[in-house]
Amino acid sequence: MLQESETKWSETEEKIAKQALQTAHNRETSALIANIRDRASSLTELEDLWYLHDLLSTKRHEIDGKYVYNYSTIVFDFARLVKEGWLEIDELKGFKPEMLSKISALVRM
Repeated sequence: MLQESETKWSETEEKIAKQALQTAHNRETSALIANIRDRASSLTELEDLWYLHDLLSTKRHEIDGKYVYNYSTIVFDFARLVKEGWLEIDELKGFKPEMLSKISALVRM
């Protein structure tokens, strides 16, 4: 478990973290919009529309919870974003080596 002192970041690290979250958020939401456009263009039945509604509701809940800047979970959050392909580990350069190491280890799990 990360101790409180390990999660305190420099101003530079905090900027990198916030930028990385924004980058991942932009990528994921852009991909979602493209996916919804494709699906919406092929709607033929009411059930297709309800499916799209349910998908959007689920994604909204998922995305809203995923991009919260929280020191206590940030290592896990970045590992998840790298695993899901929304971030590259290189985009986190500037973090302390120990932090990058922990994120990389979690990505490999």
